[in-house]
Order: sequence, then C-alpha cells, then structure tokens
Amino acid sequence: MNCSNCGHLNDGGKFCVKCGHKLQEEAAVSQTAAASEYQSQSQPQTAYVPQQPNQRVHQAKKVSKSFFSYFTEGIKNPTATAHAAGESQFVNALITVILYALSIPIMLYVGWKLLLIQFVRSMFKLPIISEELAPSDMEDFNTGTDLIKATDINSIIHFNFTDFVFKQGIFIFIGLAVIIGATYVAAKFGKVDVSFKEFFSRFGTFMIIPTALLLIGLVLAFLHVEYFSYFMNFGLLSIFLVVPFTIASFKQNGTNGLDRIYSTLIVYVVITIVLTFIANGLGEEAKTIITRMGNSSELNDLF
Repeated sequence: MNCSNCGHLNDGGKFCVKCGHKLQEEAAVSQTAAASEYQSQSQPQTAYVPQQPNQRVHQAKKVSKSFFSYFTEGIKNPTATAHAAGESQFVNALITVILYALSIPIMLYVGWKLLLIQFVRSMFKLPIISEELAPSDMEDFNTGTDLIKATDINSIIHFNFTDFVFKQGIFIFIGLAVIIGATYVAAKFGKVDVSFKEFFSRFGTFMIIPTALLLIGLVLAFLHVEYFSYFMNFGLLSIFLVVPFTIASFKQNGTNGLDRIYSTLIVYVVITIVLTFIANGLGEEAKTIITRMGNSSELNDLF
C-alpha cells in the first residue's frame, strides 16, 4: 500500500515504515471511492426531463384569452369586428352562441322569484284589482314578498339546477341553430357566396352585444336586482337586429337573388316560431314550479 504522505510502498501494517503516517484512513478512503465509482458505473444515468405543462390547460388558457380579446373588441367595434370575422373566428362565435343560450335559463333560475313577484305586483296594479284592495292588503303583500325573497324556496320545492338550466339551454341552442341556418339559407337565396363557417362567425360576432346584455342581466339577477328582466328582454329582442345586420354585411353576387328585405322577413317568421316554442317550454317549467309550490307543505307553513 502506497503512503499518501511520502509515497513509500508498504507491505502492510497500520503505519508507514518511512514517515509513520497512518495507513488505515487511506484504505477506508480508497474503499469508499471505489464503491462510489462502482455504483455510479453500475446504475444507469437518467437525464432530467423538465415537466411539460398540461396541454389541455395550455389550450384552454389560449382559447379563453383569444375569446376575451374577441369579445371586448366586438363590444367596442361591433361592425368592424363582424366584418373582419372569418372562419378563424368560428370557435369564438360558437362560444358566444353557447353563452347566449345558457345565460337565459341561468338568469331565470336565479331570478324567477323576482319575476314572480313582478308579475303578481303588476296584477295588483291593474285598475280592476287595485280599486278593490285596501291599503292593509298591499302591506300584507309587501310583507309576503319580503318573506319570499328571504326564503330558499328552491330547496323546498326541489327546483333542480342541472335539469332546468341544461335542458332549457340545449333547447335554446337548438332554436338558435335553426335561426342561424334559416338566415344562411335566406342569404344564399339572395346570391351571397359565403361558406357556412364564415357566415356563422359573422352572425355570432353580431351576437356579442345581445350576449353582453344577457350577462349583465345575469349579474343583476345574482345580486337580486329586479331590473335584470329588462336586460333579458333586450337581449332576446336584439336577435331581430342581428339577422338584418348579418345579411346586409355580405355583398350580393348579382341582382337576381332574393331581396334582402324579403329574406329578413322570412327569417323573422322563423324567429317568431322558435321564440314561441321556447316560451312554451319555459311556460311548462313555470307551471311545474307553481304546482310544486302549491303542493309543498313546507312552503304552506311559511304563510
């Protein structure tokens, strides 16, 4: 064993015969180094692979950022944004239509108590009824309306959020698809040469403002502000403006096509039919709610 101090070769022993340096420490160090070297050679080296970000989360962030920019620009410059919307904006337009379809039933679910109170209050204001009411009756009514606002009636009558919102949302979305399809057919009869995706993108872009009105109404409904119903009505009726704006935004190829006034009127008929079906569906839901309220013993105990 070579001494690390003087380099003298020793046959054995604990100390170097030349300089007296301890040899056991050298042996232990040599064995430890040899073992470490052996382990490093026997075990395969694994390269560090940086963790890749979740592709779905990255894509969702990208889509949401694109939609927010598209939506805000559509509010600031609706006409210019709609004219610039091509097939690349199809996804953003689709999200706008979905938001439009879902915001209505969510708003009704959150604010149906306020709508019911508004309806009864308007009935009380009718001359034929108000003339027969005593002041004490109105005081009792106001007390009752305050009690309704403060009570979680949804839990009493078991008004299911998923059943109402998604069922009516899908129903409204199908109605919007029918309206968009009818508008596209009317535009094609008017000699407008455009693909459906581009047409859908422009139609959806013109729907940004109606959708924004519904979203404002939705926020007011969550805050229990009765004026949310006005924004809901404006948002629903705005669809009658989206149709002519969309048709007029495309250039006709020739003069032999259907006049835009007639094509718009045809689509208005389709819109009226679709809104009638939607109103009937919501009316059936309202009947169900009123029936549950009448049959609820817990609700009757409140009064």
